[in-house]
Amino acid sequence: MSTKPATQIADLTAHDCLALYKSRDLSPVEVTDDCLRRIDETNSEFNAFCFIGVEQAKAQARVSEARWIRSEPLGLLDGLPVTLKDVTLTRGMPTRWGSKSTSEGGPWDVDSPAAARLREAGAVLLGKTTTPEYGWKGVTDSLLFGITRNPWNPDLTPGGSSGGAAVAAALNLGFLHQGSDGAGSIRIPASFTGTFGFKPSFGYVPQWPPSVFTTLSHTGPITRTVADAALMMRVIGQHDVRDGYAGPEYPFGDVPLRSTLKGLKVAYSRDFGFVDVDRDILKVTDAAIQKIESLGAEVVEIDPGFDDPRPLLRTIWFAGVARILRRLNNEQRSLLEPSFLDYAERGLSVTLSEYQDTQEACFELTAKMAAFHQEFDLLVTPTMPIAPFPVGRDEPDHPNWTPFTGPFNITKQPAASLPSGLDSNGLPVGLQLVAARYNDMTVLSAAQVLESAFGRLVPPRPCALKLQTTAPLAK
Repeated sequence: MSTKPATQIADLTAHDCLALYKSRDLSPVEVTDDCLRRIDETNSEFNAFCFIGVEQAKAQARVSEARWIRSEPLGLLDGLPVTLKDVTLTRGMPTRWGSKSTSEGGPWDVDSPAAARLREAGAVLLGKTTTPEYGWKGVTDSLLFGITRNPWNPDLTPGGSSGGAAVAAALNLGFLHQGSDGAGSIRIPASFTGTFGFKPSFGYVPQWPPSVFTTLSHTGPITRTVADAALMMRVIGQHDVRDGYAGPEYPFGDVPLRSTLKGLKVAYSRDFGFVDVDRDILKVTDAAIQKIESLGAEVVEIDPGFDDPRPLLRTIWFAGVARILRRLNNEQRSLLEPSFLDYAERGLSVTLSEYQDTQEACFELTAKMAAFHQEFDLLVTPTMPIAPFPVGRDEPDHPNWTPFTGPFNITKQPAASLPSGLDSNGLPVGLQLVAARYNDMTVLSAAQVLESAFGRLVPPRPCALKLQTTAPLAK
């Protein structure tokens, strides 16, 4: 097989790569070697990876190359380098949940459903991407692995908790990146890094072990393109008997090609009626809405009509973090971050009655949104009300900085963050698309039309970026 220049490999999509494998113009070995080289060049600055399986990945690539030479690919992803988040059990790779309270010794002998399906499809597993301790917050840093930084400006956070996956996607360090999302942990970093992040309908992607955050937690892809995310969904959306919450098997194939949004009725909410959104974000989002209208959709500016759901999310989140704490002994607890411990202690005070009242309110919100989507095919919002903020902090100086993502974990709806432009400082702005539960293809097909209209966002080459400050990890 002939060799493509590394700079060209770094710009390929997953679909590009598979086509070149099929024509024998590119080899999985060449692609994997190029990804590993670029990870080595960038990881000290951006810290997307907490484990890099160099020898495993090279071995998998060699076996894949032999299959392609025989024209016998194993599955849909044969030879594609992919990554998994460090909360996802993966055979032969450590899963540390971003925490010093975990053991580095393993044994690491079981695949989660997502890891198993990727392996069965012939993917090359490059390694594990960074996450905060047990995925508890919306930025990506930990006492175990340090600070993960944004490729658009390394002084800023990429968001979290799937921040490592989003950075890997932005830098194209592998083509498909598995994330998890309990209140926005796929969409927040996708917005902050200019990538595409998709939280599918709850139940389409099996999860095991079950999340302490129960049905808030979803597994999905972060990629550079909508088509690549859809390709990954075809693989990780297959049934796994270990997940007792699993819904129907993901039924979709490739996203149908369309050039307009004609026939879609779109609700646009700028601020849900209670969110303070930065002027720069609204400017970019309003322009995106004008583009949506020009592409043929009927747009109505309307709020979905629910109250701020943060109290509901906090109750479930606090209780989930407390469940983690109960599983740890005193020595392990002494290794936890103070901010994580603070959340856990709040969770220990949640009563059964409070938790049940919260679940009832969640059911009501789910019913409200189901009724809302009887009239509207899509709800469109900003993904984030602010731009990326400096690293080394758990939260910015904003009273409600993740309001748009969490409600749709409660309601189990499909939701995606699509890059829609740059703010006045040259930083990515995400647009969130939400549809009724199990209407995932409505989100993906509209996102693909908009991706073509907006164009892709690619950060400056890493070699052109200069780190200005060194921020301590928030304690």
